[in-house]
Amino acid sequence: MQTDINLSIASHTRTSSLNIKMKIGLALVFLSLLLLFLALFNQIQHPALLIIFFIATIAGSLLYTNGLYANTTAGIKNNGVMFKSISNRGAIAWVLGVALTALYILLYWYPELLGLHDNANTGLIGFFDPVSKLLNGHPASQWFVYGVLYTLTIILLGIKFIYKYRHNAYQVKRTISVMFFQLIIAFLIPEILGGLNMPYNDFKNMWPLNYYFFYDWHIDQLLGSGGFGMFVLVWGILSVVLISPVLTYFYGKRWYCSWVCGCGGLAETAGDSFRHLSSKKISAWRIERVLIYSVLFFAALMTGLVIYQYFTKQSQVLFLDSFKVREWYGFYIGAAFSGVIGVGFYPILGSRVWCRFGCPMAAILGIQQKFFSRFRITTNGSQCISCGNCTTYCEMGIDVRWYAQRGQDIVRSSCVGCGVCSAVCPRGVLKLENGPQKTKKLEGPILYQDGQFKIVE
Repeated sequence: MQTDINLSIASHTRTSSLNIKMKIGLALVFLSLLLLFLALFNQIQHPALLIIFFIATIAGSLLYTNGLYANTTAGIKNNGVMFKSISNRGAIAWVLGVALTALYILLYWYPELLGLHDNANTGLIGFFDPVSKLLNGHPASQWFVYGVLYTLTIILLGIKFIYKYRHNAYQVKRTISVMFFQLIIAFLIPEILGGLNMPYNDFKNMWPLNYYFFYDWHIDQLLGSGGFGMFVLVWGILSVVLISPVLTYFYGKRWYCSWVCGCGGLAETAGDSFRHLSSKKISAWRIERVLIYSVLFFAALMTGLVIYQYFTKQSQVLFLDSFKVREWYGFYIGAAFSGVIGVGFYPILGSRVWCRFGCPMAAILGIQQKFFSRFRITTNGSQCISCGNCTTYCEMGIDVRWYAQRGQDIVRSSCVGCGVCSAVCPRGVLKLENGPQKTKKLEGPILYQDGQFKIVE
């Protein structure tokens, strides 16, 4: 049995052809996609075919992963990413991006085209009715189907991620964590609660990411659900004002963005092949800061209006209408930005488009991380060889090499603490640490402009 001993850290090295395991795995995955395509057009609606779909998807993914990494030495293999069409904005990447965008458009605005009906589901949604009835006793909705596919993707590509980063304990542990939180906390528990006629609730999803938490209908639902509803309400409030700030103080925003959050979980697993596509330009950094804090302001304004309307029963405040503002937020931020652009643009703009440019939760955690947290990434500049791996694979667009070359701590509000910069470093220059706030160095990158050196942040 031949073992790959190519130790190159270059991201542009061409890779060998598919082996037999990878070919069989891809064939099974294509079979599962064919079944979904046929179900979409209402050509198949049999539970046996649904079982075949799950078997083909799981077996195909595991076979491909095993074939890709089984006979390689431990260590990250990013070889060939700049040559592959899917990971370098080639034709396949654009086709995938269009397909994902189209799926999100159908989910949010045209679920009837996926088979959602009041009397009896058909098409793709009807195909998953047996699973939905098993878990919650009700026919499937478009969001149940989305939840199944979303969770399946994180679990299977999470296994692939673990296999790829198997030499790095931090990557293995945090990936197991996001897999657990997505499968158990975000998917199974809420579905079971729905089946028990209790409030559907993802206990890890907090305001402002869960922007409808303070909506009047949601508050009334919780208050009308007895002790459990009150527990959910108190838990949601404590998560925002106590639990999240305390954890962020000790561990930075990574505790949520890289260990718990479903959006982050999808970005880290399904988006791993696209992390290098994030722009590292200062112009992108400036756009990032304007957008993400604008969304945070929008979320805070909308929530303030909603709470005011709940207690006063008046929806109008000056020229703003509470119902209109929440409608705008739900359409532009909750659907178009976080879903259509946030995931649909993975193959074009990188895996953390939403997390970097739009997530209000990331904005709040980032502010605390920079000024009120013990977390930082320390650097040993004397060991840096300026290979650029850290910057290339930073999904948040941070020029990590700039800090490493100067031996300066990385204390950036946008950093999600994924640790991949440290994992891909061949010299052990970078280390994720928690330490006293007084030792943090908050100087930002230096920009040479108009004949002068200026601190950008």
